[in-house]
Amino acid sequence: MNKASFKTIIAGIPEKPGIYQFFDRNKDLLYIGKAKNLKKRVTSYFHHYASSNRKLQILVNKIADVVYMIVDTESDALLLENSLIKKHQPRYNVLLKDDKTFPWICIKNEPFPRVFSTRRIEKDNSEYFGPYTSVVMVKTLMDLIRKLFTIRTCSFNLSADNIKKGKLKICLEYHLKNCKGPCEGFQSEDDYNSGVNQIREILRGNLISVIEHLTDLMQKYASDYRFEEADIVKHRIELLKKYKGKSTIVNTGISNVDVFSIAMSEKFATVNYFKVINGAIIQSHNLELVHKLEESKEELMAIAIGEIMQRFKSNPAEIIVPFYFDSIFGKTKITVPRSGDKKKLLDLSIRNANAFLADRLKARNNIKKAPKEILLLEKLKEDLRLKSIPSHIECFDNSNILGSSPVASCVVFKNGKPSRDEYRHFNIKTVTGPDDYASMSEIIYRRYKRLLDENKELPELIIIDGGKGQLSAAVKSLEALNLSGRISIIAIAKRLEEIFVPQDPVPIYLDKHSLSLRIIQHARNEAHRFGISFHKLKRSKVMLTSELDKIDGIGKVAKDKLLQHFGDIENIKAAEIETLNTVVSKKQANIVFEHFRKG
Repeated sequence: MNKASFKTIIAGIPEKPGIYQFFDRNKDLLYIGKAKNLKKRVTSYFHHYASSNRKLQILVNKIADVVYMIVDTESDALLLENSLIKKHQPRYNVLLKDDKTFPWICIKNEPFPRVFSTRRIEKDNSEYFGPYTSVVMVKTLMDLIRKLFTIRTCSFNLSADNIKKGKLKICLEYHLKNCKGPCEGFQSEDDYNSGVNQIREILRGNLISVIEHLTDLMQKYASDYRFEEADIVKHRIELLKKYKGKSTIVNTGISNVDVFSIAMSEKFATVNYFKVINGAIIQSHNLELVHKLEESKEELMAIAIGEIMQRFKSNPAEIIVPFYFDSIFGKTKITVPRSGDKKKLLDLSIRNANAFLADRLKARNNIKKAPKEILLLEKLKEDLRLKSIPSHIECFDNSNILGSSPVASCVVFKNGKPSRDEYRHFNIKTVTGPDDYASMSEIIYRRYKRLLDENKELPELIIIDGGKGQLSAAVKSLEALNLSGRISIIAIAKRLEEIFVPQDPVPIYLDKHSLSLRIIQHARNEAHRFGISFHKLKRSKVMLTSELDKIDGIGKVAKDKLLQHFGDIENIKAAEIETLNTVVSKKQANIVFEHFRKG
């Protein structure tokens, strides 16, 4: 950008909050930033930083145009900057490494509300609590809710009209005492909603108020001699206290507080986040950042806090941080504690940030050293949720045409590559007719019975070419050999490339460009190719030998000469007697010629 252009652009930028965007001469977006004062901030790139920061100087040298947008407040600038960075991912902006969908707990907006976990937020005025960065935490909360309250799991429309007209019937959950049967009017809406209100308080972290409410209810039941109901409530209180005891309690006077800390390396940074309600840490998350322009820890902290507060929809009364920085979080109080319980919280957050960063750096060093094949197998392990890296994979395929010459193949992959010396063919021995399920069951049993008998290495992953039926047949054979659970097994269906796993009716759909899917397809296609070649060979041998074996006076030597010379039965049938006579004796040639002429 020349001086004239620079002066023209700077002159037009107002001294108001907003976001700015830098573009190069090809109109490619380089950087997006926010500012309390747009004019001062943009000017600073060209005057103050360029001489001291090499990376920033490279950026400034590429700037050909500046586009800005004015907003009302600094908070609005933060939100706009965050959304634009996510959308455009400019080259020089800090990279947020964990932008993914987290689970929420939903209280549905409906009569007799359902409570369930979901990763999808719908704009239907339902209540969503979260997001939770730990699936284990979601499961723990949902298990606690189900133990404490009889919340329905059905999706019936429990409108007053439907209940009154008797359109709905109780299900097994009622008989198992997991539901009180509101569908048939066995539970009032007020009684049901009382439990839902308590669930809201639990999800907000207000366990103390729920325990106090239940304690009053237990005493009321006891005073009314309703001891069985009092005992049920007592059990609920014990469960809540047990769950509360697992939370990190600092000081119940610390409420609605967000705690942030940062750990930095040369290229990466980790910001740890705690959500504290009534002194208990109810939420924890680590955000990983890749800094591009040697940003300061203060700049990175501001970026991370804005991202986390937006993502988790947090609106704390107070933010606890290890150092002060320019705040754009409105009236939210910012505290840098020096001692006391708040300092204990901050120290715990700092330890978490340092530990997470150390783990990530160690993982990156290991990745750099790992061969490409190992990285692919690690990705396969992650996508299929396997227990271990599948260094040894075996894939099976059946081949038959209308039940004729049924065979099967097993191909072996070691460290992601075919190990052709270990490929095996199977003749189907116990199955009559075209029964793929029974054939698959037979070959799986024979293959791994032999490996067990010979004390040979078992694979980490078995791939079946087929759908649910073939997979179930293979699993039964593994169960018969007590190998169920010791070896992971999947099936891949050709039509939609669906991945089926045992005991899960819903298939896995891997991205069609996924490296994991390519490995699975490679093994499947190799097994199919190997099986088809064997099937063709066997079928042709059967056809050839059966036709010639029917001819009296033609022995093995003559038969081999004919097959070697003519190749297949059709050429022998079409041959003239003079040509046959050049391969076998005149008498044998006449016998063969007359046999096929009669046929």
